[in-house]
Amino acid sequence: MVPSDETARPVLVVGSTGYIGGRLIPRLLREGQRVRALARSLTKVRARSWADSPGVELVQGDVLDRASLLAAAQGCRAAYYLVHSMNPATRDFAQADRKAAENMVAAAAQAGLERLIYLSGLGEEEAGLSKHLRSRAEVANILRRGTTPVTVLRAAMIIGSGSASFEILRYLVERLPVMVTPRWVDTPCQPIAVRNVLEYLVGCLRAEHTLGETFDIGQPEVTTYRKLMECYAEEAGLRRRLIFPVPVLTPRLSSYWIHLVTPVPAALARPLAEGLRNAVICRDTRIRELIPQELLDARQAIRLALQDLRRREVESSWTDAGVLPPAEWGAEHDPDWAGGTLYEDRRSVLVDASRERVWEAVARLGGETGWYYADWLWRLRGFADRLVGGVGLRRGRRDPVEILPGDALDFWRVVAVEPGRRLLLAAEMKLPGRAMLELSLHPAPNDRIELRQIARFVPRGLGGILYWSLVTPLHSLVFRGMLHGIARQARAGVKPVAGE
Repeated sequence: MVPSDETARPVLVVGSTGYIGGRLIPRLLREGQRVRALARSLTKVRARSWADSPGVELVQGDVLDRASLLAAAQGCRAAYYLVHSMNPATRDFAQADRKAAENMVAAAAQAGLERLIYLSGLGEEEAGLSKHLRSRAEVANILRRGTTPVTVLRAAMIIGSGSASFEILRYLVERLPVMVTPRWVDTPCQPIAVRNVLEYLVGCLRAEHTLGETFDIGQPEVTTYRKLMECYAEEAGLRRRLIFPVPVLTPRLSSYWIHLVTPVPAALARPLAEGLRNAVICRDTRIRELIPQELLDARQAIRLALQDLRRREVESSWTDAGVLPPAEWGAEHDPDWAGGTLYEDRRSVLVDASRERVWEAVARLGGETGWYYADWLWRLRGFADRLVGGVGLRRGRRDPVEILPGDALDFWRVVAVEPGRRLLLAAEMKLPGRAMLELSLHPAPNDRIELRQIARFVPRGLGGILYWSLVTPLHSLVFRGMLHGIARQARAGVKPVAGE
């Protein structure tokens, strides 16, 4: 526990709903720190288990909006900068990261922050870095040019349940007993367990000698991606994988390969794949003396990540990142942004079961549970989405039972959850328009529950109109079957509502 005078002013966490931010905040709270969590969506951040903690203040803002970032930083003594724009929705993530870093520098200076702590990528700038790693290094340089002292932690692959790098490793090894890989499979690297990353981040607030310094963080041993794959297979109880590196697989081809086999979409897989060609070795390891801890090796980190998956205790996931669509999507009337064209498909059934049992079935949609009817059609739609660069169904869901705003659910994003009443999903598959699926529960006579389903679609041009015309016949099959499947799951009889 740190002295009370050091915790009088809060610590700002920029990127609070991301993979690292979502895990860092509860650890800061256990240290006695007051935390101000910045998020673009308060609905999303309020769903976190730590959101109601006495030491947490939630603020809405965006790193690309300098005014909101400055407002969030006012009154804070330090800030963690844990954001990057590498996602399918950002065409030029390097430019977005550059602008965001410049805004952070200005906000830190005006708010009088004592320090910034930035988690960057490992790699030497003169070694022909990939665009992804070059952008992370550029952000570090921009932050250093400001007047606020910056501590930079440079990490290579982070091994932990739910991290994008670990998910790539997991799916490649589990799905491919024989792998034809690019030459980067033998690139030297020093990965690090996520719990070690978090300990370093928290420790930087205690260790004054880290102020204004840059450190490389990683496990002590140098390994390769081939060895990581072999280690994963052993820890997961799989047969030995056969790995054949070839020189013809370019980063672009590698990203398509990763896209098709793993949940990570091509837009994210490509910069990650390009980064795998760079040797990522720790050069400056002074932090091991400044913040001593037991550094897990790759095998231990993989073992712990697998334990979290088996226990269904994934604290955060790479899929958590993403902007929630506006809640007005769920409105009953034609919204302003619809431009006068809004298609709807409405269906409902009466269910002879309690509200709790019906909601339990609704809340388990997707992932391992599936969609209760014609799952092969959902998988086919997911496969088609992957072929055109979309997210597909393979993302699954963070937890098979719990569902929170901001969660990824196959190729949907959870926009709103009212337990026992309503679930609102926004489509993230490739579409010629914008789509939403709403499921809601309403009381009905004779102690029954009316389960309503509304699919909404705002077309984009003629292609969107044609798309809706083509898929409408399938809705009668898929959505009707899903409603009846939910009722069966709730162990109830189903009776169509009058007029359907």
